[in-house]
Amino acid sequence: MGGALGKLESPETKLEAKMVEAMQRRASKGTAIKSFNSIILKFPKIDDSLRNCKAIFEQFDEDSNGAIDNEELKKCVHKLGVCFTEEEIDDLFKACDINEDMGIKFNEFVVFLCLVYLLKDDAMEFEAKSRMGVPNLEATFETLVDAFVLLDKNKDGYVSKNEMVQAINESGEHSSGPIATKRFEEMDWDKNGSVSFKEFLFAFTTWVGIEDLGDDDQQ
Repeated sequence: MGGALGKLESPETKLEAKMVEAMQRRASKGTAIKSFNSIILKFPKIDDSLRNCKAIFEQFDEDSNGAIDNEELKKCVHKLGVCFTEEEIDDLFKACDINEDMGIKFNEFVVFLCLVYLLKDDAMEFEAKSRMGVPNLEATFETLVDAFVLLDKNKDGYVSKNEMVQAINESGEHSSGPIATKRFEEMDWDKNGSVSFKEFLFAFTTWVGIEDLGDDDQQ
């Protein structure tokens, strides 16, 4: 573990520690994704699948204000059929409310669903997702987990800048250093030199354009 990145050894919250453990378990199984380029090629399909979550989001945004509050999120967790403690739900809410405006916007909700998938990777526990009318959602989340596993070369649950450079080098990109640096900076939201799965997901929603489905997307 990199000594300069102390956070890697002491995650900020119990939730983050669970995410790291879940990702490390998942990484031990390997990844079906062979290169960063193959992730990019999947962007359109992932984009379509994630946009289909809008109907779920609107279902739980009971007051139709464009955001899901803590109480609405608790109802969503119950409907998903997964068992989280009040503390875990509160931690998930704080983790996904990246703008700290006390509401989960659509792109934040997509991240929330994927984190639930990671933390509850038992298919039986997550089967409620199919009843919510989103086909292929599990496969999409699995692709996102696989993508992170590809980048997390040392399987510590975080992606470093060096790992990002290595992944893009392996894709055979010319000028891979600048490209990797840009991608890494887009992922490293808190600028601490390491990227968690949550940060990766937020960057991913930006890359595929999910953040554009905000308040102005009222068609």
